[in-house]
Amino acid sequence: MSNGHVIRGARVGSAPARHPERHQPVPCRSVSYWCRNGHRTDIRIVADVAAPPVWDCPRCGQPAGQDAQDPPARTRDEPYKTHLAYVKERRTDAEGEAILAEALAALRHRRGTR
Repeated sequence: MSNGHVIRGARVGSAPARHPERHQPVPCRSVSYWCRNGHRTDIRIVADVAAPPVWDCPRCGQPAGQDAQDPPARTRDEPYKTHLAYVKERRTDAEGEAILAEALAALRHRRGTR
């Protein structure tokens, strides 16, 4: 007799049993994509759905297309920008100095110093 702490017939990663009369698998097809580095990615798509023209390569992150001879080019050529670079695009040096002076004045006011 069980002590109530054991679940019989279960194991790690197991799934509940499916009843064949309730489950009908959807017809699928396999679509292959290639990136510029020659990586091949196969994905399964429902048969009556159009495959996307571009898929991100899971190995290198570059865009991959369905034509192995002519894969798409890399779409993003701009380098990584820091937060400061984006702020400098939006503000002039004079605006930055004014914002800094305002923030320092508020900080000094809170601390009670001048």
